Amino acid sequence: MGLQLYRRHSKACKAERPEDSRTGKFEEGRRNWKKCSCQIFASGTLGGKFKRQCTEKWEWDKAEELADGWQKAGSWPSGSKQPVSAPAPEAKSSEVAAPKPARKVVREVVEAYLSACKSREIKGSTQAKYKTLTNQLEAYCSEKGYTCIDQLQVTDMDEFYADWKDAKKGKAKKLERLRGFVRFCLKRKWLTENIAEDLKAPPKASELNAKSPFEDEELKRIYAACDKILPQLNPGPGFRTWDGQDAKDFINLSIYTGLRISDICLFDVSKRLDGNDVYLRMHKTGKPLYTWIPDWLVARLRARAVIHGPVIFRCGVTGNAKQVCDIWRNKRLKLVFKLAGPFEEKPGPHRFRHTFARILLERGVEDTDVAELIGDTVEVVRRYYSKWIPSRQKRLRKIIQDAFADRPESAPFAAGHQTNESLGI
Repeated sequence: MGLQLYRRHSKACKAERPEDSRTGKFEEGRRNWKKCSCQIFASGTLGGKFKRQCTEKWEWDKAEELADGWQKAGSWPSGSKQPVSAPAPEAKSSEVAAPKPARKVVREVVEAYLSACKSREIKGSTQAKYKTLTNQLEAYCSEKGYTCIDQLQVTDMDEFYADWKDAKKGKAKKLERLRGFVRFCLKRKWLTENIAEDLKAPPKASELNAKSPFEDEELKRIYAACDKILPQLNPGPGFRTWDGQDAKDFINLSIYTGLRISDICLFDVSKRLDGNDVYLRMHKTGKPLYTWIPDWLVARLRARAVIHGPVIFRCGVTGNAKQVCDIWRNKRLKLVFKLAGPFEEKPGPHRFRHTFARILLERGVEDTDVAELIGDTVEVVRRYYSKWIPSRQKRLRKIIQDAFADRPESAPFAAGHQTNESLGI
Protein backbone atom coordinates (compact mmCIF):
# COMPACT_ATOMS: atom_id res chain seq x y z
CA MET A 1 0.00 0.00 0.00
CA GLY A 2 1.41 3.42 -0.97
CA LEU A 3 2.00 6.35 1.31
CA GLN A 4 -0.91 8.67 2.03
CA LEU A 5 -0.28 12.40 1.57
CA TYR A 6 -2.17 15.15 3.36
CA ARG A 7 -1.70 18.79 4.22
CA ARG A 8 -1.56 19.60 7.92
CA HIS A 9 -2.62 23.18 8.63
CA SER A 10 -0.59 25.24 11.09
CA LYS A 11 -1.56 28.06 13.42
CA ALA A 12 -0.21 30.55 10.84
CA CYS A 13 -2.33 29.15 7.98
CA LYS A 14 -2.86 31.90 5.39
CA ALA A 15 -6.32 30.50 4.63
CA GLU A 16 -7.17 30.64 8.38
CA ARG A 17 -8.05 26.96 8.60
CA PRO A 18 -8.17 25.32 12.05
CA GLU A 19 -4.79 24.36 13.50
CA ASP A 20 -3.91 20.64 12.97
CA SER A 21 -6.83 20.18 10.53
CA ARG A 22 -6.03 18.13 7.41
CA THR A 23 -6.90 18.33 3.74
CA GLY A 24 -6.03 16.21 0.70
CA LYS A 25 -5.09 16.96 -2.89
CA PHE A 26 -8.52 16.01 -4.25
CA GLU A 27 -10.24 18.21 -1.68
CA GLU A 28 -8.05 21.17 -2.58
CA GLY A 29 -8.85 20.77 -6.26
CA ARG A 30 -12.38 21.99 -5.72
CA ARG A 31 -13.52 25.25 -7.25
CA ASN A 32 -12.83 28.45 -5.25
CA TRP A 33 -10.52 26.59 -2.85
CA LYS A 34 -8.38 29.12 -0.98
CA LYS A 35 -4.75 28.04 -1.20
CA CYS A 36 -2.23 28.11 1.64
CA SER A 37 1.40 27.13 2.13
CA CYS A 38 1.05 24.75 5.08
CA GLN A 39 3.30 21.70 4.94
CA ILE A 40 2.38 18.34 3.38
CA PHE A 41 2.88 15.16 5.41
CA ALA A 42 3.19 11.51 4.36
CA SER A 43 1.92 8.61 6.47
CA GLY A 44 2.24 4.87 6.03
CA THR A 45 4.54 1.91 6.60
CA LEU A 46 8.01 1.57 5.11
CA GLY A 47 10.47 -1.16 6.08
CA GLY A 48 7.99 -2.45 8.63
CA LYS A 49 7.86 0.92 10.40
CA PHE A 50 4.74 3.10 10.50
CA LYS A 51 5.43 6.83 10.55
CA ARG A 52 4.01 10.26 9.82
CA GLN A 53 6.76 12.25 8.10
CA CYS A 54 6.79 15.92 7.10
CA THR A 55 7.91 16.32 3.49
CA GLU A 56 8.89 19.97 4.12
CA LYS A 57 7.05 20.79 0.89
CA TRP A 58 3.86 22.68 0.29
CA GLU A 59 3.43 21.91 -3.44
CA TRP A 60 1.71 18.57 -4.14
CA ASP A 61 3.90 17.56 -7.09
CA LYS A 62 7.13 18.05 -5.13
CA ALA A 63 5.75 16.22 -2.09
CA GLU A 64 4.61 13.31 -4.30
CA GLU A 65 8.04 13.11 -5.96
CA LEU A 66 9.72 12.95 -2.55
CA ALA A 67 7.29 10.33 -1.23
CA ASP A 68 7.88 8.18 -4.34
CA GLY A 69 11.60 8.23 -3.58
CA TRP A 70 10.97 7.01 -0.03
CA GLN A 71 8.78 4.19 -1.31
CA LYS A 72 11.38 3.06 -3.85
CA ALA A 73 14.05 3.07 -1.12
CA GLY A 74 11.70 1.13 1.14
CA SER A 75 12.58 3.18 4.23
CA TRP A 76 11.97 6.51 5.88
CA PRO A 77 14.63 9.25 5.65
CA SER A 78 16.83 9.80 8.67
CA GLY A 79 17.64 13.50 9.21
CA SER A 80 17.67 14.13 5.47
CA LYS A 81 15.22 15.31 2.86
CA GLN A 82 16.58 12.79 0.33
CA PRO A 83 15.32 9.18 0.08
CA VAL A 84 17.49 6.53 1.64
CA SER A 85 18.80 4.22 -1.09
CA ALA A 86 20.77 1.78 1.01
CA PRO A 87 21.85 1.36 4.61
CA ALA A 88 25.12 3.12 5.36
CA PRO A 89 28.05 0.90 6.31
CA GLU A 90 28.83 0.72 9.99
CA ALA A 91 31.56 3.15 10.98
CA LYS A 92 34.66 1.91 12.71
CA SER A 93 35.01 2.79 16.37
CA SER A 94 37.76 5.32 15.52
CA GLU A 95 35.61 6.97 12.82
CA VAL A 96 32.37 7.55 14.73
CA ALA A 97 31.05 10.95 13.66
CA ALA A 98 29.97 13.52 16.20
CA PRO A 99 26.18 13.77 16.54
CA LYS A 100 24.59 16.50 14.45
CA PRO A 101 22.84 19.28 16.34
CA ALA A 102 19.04 19.03 16.34
CA ARG A 103 17.29 21.09 13.70
CA LYS A 104 15.46 24.13 15.00
CA VAL A 105 11.97 25.24 14.03
CA VAL A 106 11.75 28.82 12.74
CA ARG A 107 9.35 29.89 15.50
CA GLU A 108 11.67 28.59 18.22
CA VAL A 109 14.65 30.39 16.69
CA VAL A 110 12.75 33.68 16.50
CA GLU A 111 11.62 33.39 20.11
CA ALA A 112 15.18 32.66 21.25
CA TYR A 113 16.55 35.60 19.26
CA LEU A 114 13.99 38.10 20.58
CA SER A 115 14.57 36.83 24.10
CA ALA A 116 18.31 37.44 23.68
CA CYS A 117 17.62 40.97 22.41
CA LYS A 118 15.36 41.63 25.40
CA SER A 119 18.04 40.42 27.82
CA ARG A 120 20.38 43.08 26.39
CA GLU A 121 17.90 45.68 27.68
CA ILE A 122 17.32 47.11 24.23
CA LYS A 123 14.80 49.95 24.41
CA GLY A 124 11.25 49.30 23.27
CA SER A 125 11.38 51.21 19.97
CA THR A 126 14.47 49.26 18.85
CA GLN A 127 13.00 45.98 20.10
CA ALA A 128 9.98 46.66 17.87
CA LYS A 129 12.29 46.90 14.83
CA TYR A 130 13.76 43.45 15.60
CA LYS A 131 10.21 42.15 15.95
CA THR A 132 9.25 43.62 12.56
CA LEU A 133 12.18 41.86 10.89
CA THR A 134 11.41 38.47 12.45
CA ASN A 135 7.71 38.81 11.59
CA GLN A 136 8.63 39.38 7.95
CA LEU A 137 11.06 36.45 7.99
CA GLU A 138 8.44 34.14 9.52
CA ALA A 139 5.92 35.21 6.89
CA TYR A 140 8.46 34.45 4.14
CA CYS A 141 9.21 31.00 5.58
CA SER A 142 5.48 30.25 5.86
CA GLU A 143 4.96 31.25 2.23
CA LYS A 144 7.81 29.00 1.13
CA GLY A 145 6.64 26.11 3.30
CA TYR A 146 9.78 26.14 5.48
CA THR A 147 9.46 24.91 9.06
CA CYS A 148 13.15 24.67 10.05
CA ILE A 149 15.62 27.53 9.97
CA ASP A 150 18.25 25.53 8.06
CA GLN A 151 15.93 25.31 5.05
CA LEU A 152 16.79 28.95 4.30
CA GLN A 153 19.45 29.22 1.61
CA VAL A 154 21.50 32.06 0.08
CA THR A 155 18.97 32.41 -2.75
CA ASP A 156 16.19 32.79 -0.19
CA MET A 157 18.04 35.71 1.38
CA ASP A 158 18.40 37.32 -2.05
CA GLU A 159 14.65 37.02 -2.60
CA PHE A 160 13.74 38.10 0.93
CA TYR A 161 16.00 41.17 0.79
CA ALA A 162 14.87 42.20 -2.69
CA ASP A 163 11.25 42.35 -1.50
CA TRP A 164 11.89 45.03 1.13
CA LYS A 165 10.15 48.34 0.45
CA ASP A 166 12.19 50.45 2.90
CA ALA A 167 14.09 53.60 1.94
CA LYS A 168 17.87 53.38 1.50
CA LYS A 169 18.86 54.14 5.07
CA GLY A 170 16.06 52.03 6.56
CA LYS A 171 16.99 49.14 4.29
CA ALA A 172 20.63 49.35 5.37
CA LYS A 173 19.67 49.36 9.06
CA LYS A 174 17.35 46.38 8.60
CA LEU A 175 20.13 44.53 6.76
CA GLU A 176 22.35 45.00 9.82
CA ARG A 177 19.64 43.40 11.95
CA LEU A 178 19.29 40.50 9.51
CA ARG A 179 23.04 39.87 9.59
CA GLY A 180 22.89 39.90 13.39
CA PHE A 181 20.09 37.32 13.30
CA VAL A 182 22.13 35.07 10.99
CA ARG A 183 25.21 35.38 13.23
CA PHE A 184 23.03 34.43 16.19
CA CYS A 185 22.02 31.22 14.37
CA LEU A 186 25.57 30.44 13.24
CA LYS A 187 26.98 30.62 16.76
CA ARG A 188 24.37 28.13 17.94
CA LYS A 189 25.01 25.78 14.97
CA TRP A 190 21.44 26.21 13.73
CA LEU A 191 22.83 27.37 10.38
CA THR A 192 25.92 25.94 8.71
CA GLU A 193 26.79 28.92 6.50
CA ASN A 194 26.42 32.69 6.51
CA ILE A 195 23.49 32.99 4.12
CA ALA A 196 23.41 36.81 4.40
CA GLU A 197 27.10 37.37 3.67
CA ASP A 198 26.62 38.46 0.05
CA LEU A 199 23.88 41.00 0.73
CA LYS A 200 25.00 44.60 0.23
CA ALA A 201 23.44 47.82 1.51
CA PRO A 202 22.09 50.27 -1.13
CA PRO A 203 24.65 52.75 -2.55
CA LYS A 204 25.19 55.86 -0.38
CA ALA A 205 22.91 54.44 2.32
CA SER A 206 25.49 55.32 4.96
CA GLU A 207 25.43 59.01 4.06
CA LEU A 208 23.52 61.12 6.57
CA ASN A 209 20.76 63.28 5.16
CA ALA A 210 21.31 67.01 5.12
CA LYS A 211 19.75 68.77 8.11
CA SER A 212 16.88 71.07 7.19
CA PRO A 213 15.68 73.22 10.10
CA PHE A 214 12.69 75.50 9.77
CA GLU A 215 13.54 79.13 9.10
CA ASP A 216 11.93 81.90 11.19
CA GLU A 217 9.56 82.84 8.36
CA GLU A 218 8.37 79.26 8.11
CA LEU A 219 7.82 79.09 11.87
CA LYS A 220 5.61 82.20 11.68
CA ARG A 221 3.42 80.47 9.10
CA ILE A 222 3.30 77.29 11.21
CA TYR A 223 2.16 79.19 14.32
CA ALA A 224 -0.43 81.08 12.24
CA ALA A 225 -1.74 77.76 10.93
CA CYS A 226 -2.13 76.49 14.51
CA ASP A 227 -4.33 79.48 15.31
CA LYS A 228 -6.67 78.52 12.47
CA ILE A 229 -7.39 74.99 13.75
CA LEU A 230 -10.60 74.89 15.77
CA PRO A 231 -11.37 72.10 18.27
CA GLN A 232 -11.55 68.78 16.48
CA LEU A 233 -14.48 66.53 17.35
CA ASN A 234 -13.85 63.70 19.81
CA PRO A 235 -13.55 60.50 17.68
CA GLY A 236 -14.67 58.14 20.44
CA PRO A 237 -14.61 57.12 24.12
CA GLY A 238 -11.28 57.75 25.80
CA PHE A 239 -9.98 60.10 23.11
CA ARG A 240 -9.15 63.75 23.68
CA THR A 241 -10.48 66.64 21.69
CA TRP A 242 -7.60 68.70 20.33
CA ASP A 243 -7.11 72.02 18.56
CA GLY A 244 -4.39 74.30 17.23
CA GLN A 245 -3.26 75.31 20.72
CA ASP A 246 -2.43 71.68 21.49
CA ALA A 247 -0.34 71.58 18.33
CA LYS A 248 1.34 74.89 19.23
CA ASP A 249 2.39 73.56 22.66
CA PHE A 250 3.67 70.38 21.02
CA ILE A 251 5.74 72.41 18.54
CA ASN A 252 7.08 74.84 21.15
CA LEU A 253 8.23 72.04 23.43
CA SER A 254 9.94 70.39 20.44
CA ILE A 255 11.77 73.58 19.46
CA TYR A 256 12.83 74.59 22.98
CA THR A 257 14.16 71.14 23.95
CA GLY A 258 15.25 69.41 20.72
CA LEU A 259 13.55 66.21 21.93
CA ARG A 260 12.51 63.62 19.35
CA ILE A 261 8.83 63.19 18.52
CA SER A 262 8.59 59.94 20.51
CA ASP A 263 9.76 61.79 23.66
CA ILE A 264 7.36 64.68 23.07
CA CYS A 265 4.37 62.39 22.44
CA LEU A 266 4.76 60.68 25.84
CA PHE A 267 6.16 63.71 27.68
CA ASP A 268 5.35 63.27 31.37
CA VAL A 269 5.27 66.60 33.23
CA SER A 270 5.63 64.89 36.61
CA LYS A 271 8.88 63.18 35.56
CA ARG A 272 10.56 65.48 33.04
CA LEU A 273 9.67 69.01 34.16
CA ASP A 274 11.31 70.48 37.27
CA GLY A 275 10.75 74.24 37.53
CA ASN A 276 12.08 75.58 34.23
CA ASP A 277 14.34 72.57 33.68
CA VAL A 278 13.38 69.79 31.27
CA TYR A 279 15.07 66.42 31.68
CA LEU A 280 16.67 65.26 28.41
CA ARG A 281 18.62 62.09 29.15
CA MET A 282 21.39 60.62 31.27
CA HIS A 283 24.67 62.35 30.49
CA LYS A 284 27.67 60.22 29.52
CA THR A 285 29.15 61.01 32.95
CA GLY A 286 26.21 59.24 34.56
CA LYS A 287 24.54 62.49 35.61
CA PRO A 288 21.16 63.68 34.27
CA LEU A 289 21.21 66.33 31.56
CA TYR A 290 18.61 69.15 31.52
CA THR A 291 17.67 72.02 29.26
CA TRP A 292 15.72 75.19 30.12
CA ILE A 293 12.34 76.49 28.92
CA PRO A 294 10.77 79.92 29.60
CA ASP A 295 8.11 80.67 32.23
CA TRP A 296 5.28 81.13 29.74
CA LEU A 297 5.85 77.65 28.25
CA VAL A 298 6.07 76.10 31.72
CA ALA A 299 2.73 77.69 32.57
CA ARG A 300 1.09 76.33 29.42
CA LEU A 301 2.41 72.81 30.03
CA ARG A 302 1.30 72.87 33.69
CA ALA A 303 -2.17 74.03 32.62
CA ARG A 304 -2.39 71.14 30.17
CA ALA A 305 -1.45 68.68 32.93
CA VAL A 306 -4.36 69.91 35.07
CA ILE A 307 -6.78 69.09 32.25
CA HIS A 308 -5.22 66.00 30.66
CA GLY A 309 -3.02 64.49 33.34
CA PRO A 310 0.80 64.34 33.45
CA VAL A 311 1.22 62.74 30.00
CA ILE A 312 0.05 65.90 28.29
CA PHE A 313 0.13 64.90 24.61
CA ARG A 314 -1.12 61.34 24.84
CA CYS A 315 -3.99 60.49 22.47
CA GLY A 316 -6.71 58.60 24.31
CA VAL A 317 -5.69 55.95 26.81
CA THR A 318 -2.94 54.29 24.79
CA GLY A 319 0.61 54.40 26.10
CA ASN A 320 2.06 52.92 22.93
CA ALA A 321 4.64 55.38 21.60
CA LYS A 322 4.26 54.27 17.98
CA GLN A 323 0.49 54.74 17.98
CA VAL A 324 0.70 58.18 19.57
CA CYS A 325 3.50 59.23 17.19
CA ASP A 326 1.50 58.08 14.18
CA ILE A 327 -1.49 60.19 15.28
CA TRP A 328 0.60 63.32 15.81
CA ARG A 329 2.79 62.86 12.72
CA ASN A 330 0.22 61.65 10.18
CA LYS A 331 -2.89 63.54 11.32
CA ARG A 332 -2.36 66.53 13.59
CA LEU A 333 0.98 67.93 12.43
CA LYS A 334 0.18 66.98 8.86
CA LEU A 335 -2.86 69.26 9.05
CA VAL A 336 -0.72 72.09 10.47
CA PHE A 337 1.86 71.76 7.68
CA LYS A 338 -0.88 71.65 5.05
CA LEU A 339 -2.32 74.95 6.28
CA ALA A 340 1.14 76.54 6.62
CA GLY A 341 2.54 75.44 3.26
CA PRO A 342 4.05 75.35 0.81
CA PHE A 343 7.59 74.50 1.98
CA GLU A 344 10.76 74.19 -0.08
CA GLU A 345 11.78 71.13 1.97
CA LYS A 346 9.26 68.48 3.00
CA PRO A 347 8.03 69.42 6.50
CA GLY A 348 8.16 66.89 9.32
CA PRO A 349 8.34 66.83 13.13
CA HIS A 350 12.05 65.98 13.15
CA ARG A 351 12.78 69.36 11.57
CA PHE A 352 11.81 71.01 14.88
CA ARG A 353 14.78 69.22 16.44
CA HIS A 354 17.02 70.65 13.72
CA THR A 355 15.50 74.08 14.41
CA PHE A 356 16.56 73.77 18.06
CA ALA A 357 20.16 73.20 16.92
CA ARG A 358 20.00 76.04 14.37
CA ILE A 359 18.81 78.62 16.90
CA LEU A 360 21.53 77.70 19.38
CA LEU A 361 24.30 77.77 16.78
CA GLU A 362 23.18 81.11 15.32
CA ARG A 363 23.33 82.61 18.84
CA GLY A 364 26.97 81.55 19.16
CA VAL A 365 26.56 78.46 21.34
CA GLU A 366 29.62 76.21 20.99
CA ASP A 367 29.17 73.21 18.71
CA THR A 368 30.36 70.91 21.51
CA ASP A 369 27.52 72.12 23.74
CA VAL A 370 24.95 71.73 20.97
CA ALA A 371 26.16 68.17 20.33
CA GLU A 372 25.72 67.38 24.02
CA LEU A 373 22.20 68.82 24.11
CA ILE A 374 20.95 66.92 21.05
CA GLY A 375 22.80 63.74 22.01
CA ASP A 376 24.93 63.62 18.86
CA THR A 377 28.63 63.83 18.08
CA VAL A 378 30.54 67.05 17.51
CA GLU A 379 31.61 65.74 14.09
CA VAL A 380 27.99 65.37 12.99
CA VAL A 381 27.12 68.86 14.22
CA ARG A 382 30.08 70.40 12.38
CA ARG A 383 29.40 68.48 9.20
CA TYR A 384 25.67 69.03 8.89
CA TYR A 385 25.03 72.26 10.79
CA SER A 386 28.12 74.21 9.68
CA LYS A 387 25.95 76.63 7.69
CA TRP A 388 24.52 77.94 10.96
CA ILE A 389 27.80 78.27 12.90
CA PRO A 390 28.87 81.94 12.43
CA SER A 391 32.00 81.56 14.56
CA ARG A 392 33.20 78.76 12.29
CA GLN A 393 32.62 80.84 9.17
CA LYS A 394 34.47 83.82 10.70
CA ARG A 395 37.37 81.61 11.78
CA LEU A 396 37.73 80.05 8.31
CA ARG A 397 37.49 83.48 6.66
CA LYS A 398 40.26 84.79 8.95
CA ILE A 399 42.46 81.78 8.10
CA ILE A 400 42.15 82.50 4.36
CA GLN A 401 42.74 86.24 4.81
CA ASP A 402 45.91 85.66 6.84
CA ALA A 403 47.20 83.03 4.42
CA PHE A 404 46.96 85.37 1.40
CA ALA A 405 47.80 88.64 3.15
CA ASP A 406 51.32 88.91 1.67
CA ARG A 407 50.45 87.79 -1.85
CA PRO A 408 51.13 90.42 -4.61
CA GLU A 409 48.18 92.26 -6.07
CA SER A 410 47.39 92.33 -9.81
CA ALA A 411 46.72 95.56 -11.66
CA PRO A 412 43.05 96.47 -12.20
CA PHE A 413 41.47 94.93 -15.28
CA ALA A 414 41.53 97.42 -18.17
CA ALA A 415 38.17 98.30 -19.67
CA GLY A 416 37.59 97.97 -23.38
CA HIS A 417 37.59 95.18 -25.92
CA GLN A 418 40.94 93.58 -26.79
CA THR A 419 41.60 91.15 -29.63
CA ASN A 420 44.23 88.49 -30.06
CA GLU A 421 45.98 90.71 -32.66
CA SER A 422 46.23 93.69 -30.24
CA LEU A 423 47.78 91.37 -27.66
CA GLY A 424 50.28 90.08 -30.23
CA ILE A 425 48.83 86.55 -30.22
